[in-house]
Amino acid sequence: MNNTAALVSLATSVPPYQFRQKQILECARDLLSDRYPQFETLASLFANTGIRNRYGVKPIEWYLEQRGWPERTQAFLEGAEILFIDVVQQALARADLADEIDTVVTVCSTGIATPTLDARIAGKLGFRADISRVPVFGLGCAGGVSGLSIASRLAQARPGTNVLFVALELCTLAVRHDELTKANIVAASLFGDGAAAVVLRAGDGGATRIESSGEKLWPDTLDIMGWSVDPEGFGVIFQRTIPDFVNENMGPAVREILARMQLEHDDVDRFICHPGGTKVILALERALSLGQGTLDHEREVIADYGNMSAPTVLFVLERALAQGLPSRSLMTALGPGFTASCVSLRHAA
Repeated sequence: MNNTAALVSLATSVPPYQFRQKQILECARDLLSDRYPQFETLASLFANTGIRNRYGVKPIEWYLEQRGWPERTQAFLEGAEILFIDVVQQALARADLADEIDTVVTVCSTGIATPTLDARIAGKLGFRADISRVPVFGLGCAGGVSGLSIASRLAQARPGTNVLFVALELCTLAVRHDELTKANIVAASLFGDGAAAVVLRAGDGGATRIESSGEKLWPDTLDIMGWSVDPEGFGVIFQRTIPDFVNENMGPAVREILARMQLEHDDVDRFICHPGGTKVILALERALSLGQGTLDHEREVIADYGNMSAPTVLFVLERALAQGLPSRSLMTALGPGFTASCVSLRHAA
């Protein structure tokens, strides 16, 4: 029996409110341009991301008012619970499971809930009283890959049990009117809300298995990406340009991680990457020695949904699965730390 974890099902979901990128640009211009002289210089960021649509848990009018921690947290709890239930119900239905989940791993970095989201919705989803809960905070955009790695190892440790992995982020709730900075404009041009859920089981299950995983944590890179925290809420930190960092560092990092897996670059048939934006995708193609345009699903996902942080790479995986995976794929993502995370998938035709 093969005790590596298999993907039994995958589901994705977005909130009900759709925003066109041009609509968001006009709202940002109305809110910020009079107070931030550099806004028009940075407005081209909205067009250069490759994004057409994004989704939010609140109607766009909600974001036009100044909000503090209490309102943001209430919106997070309400929106996250609805999205969590929807995406998990889809994943469980596709796996033909009901109350048979033994472990739930929840990755989220865009809101704080104690009790955690998994506890809040346990009764509504019919989770058993003996379920193991593993909430994970702080992985950011790397959370889709790192969380899948964590969930797969938990499944492998207990063959035959069902592990549910949920990546859920409500990035739009961090919108700030008071942060008149380039980093805030970049965030306003990129991020949306979304969720993904995966059911994993070791010993049997689907044709796609988690073969191996690995990470690279760079020293002295805490300032690249993350949150600041103040009385208004989370504030985005971008101290260096991510595309430049990818160009210089991602190729060697992936080769290092693959070597620890006893693999080489040529052993990978397809890369499945977290797409940070158009420039990040181009940088990934260069760093990974891929032809321009190779990361097609990544471009489609960023265009249709924007950057949803952790779940985004699972939206890419969903499209790759629908098209048909080759023998070996490598999932990659970058996140706060600064960290590269990789998961190798082995698919049996």
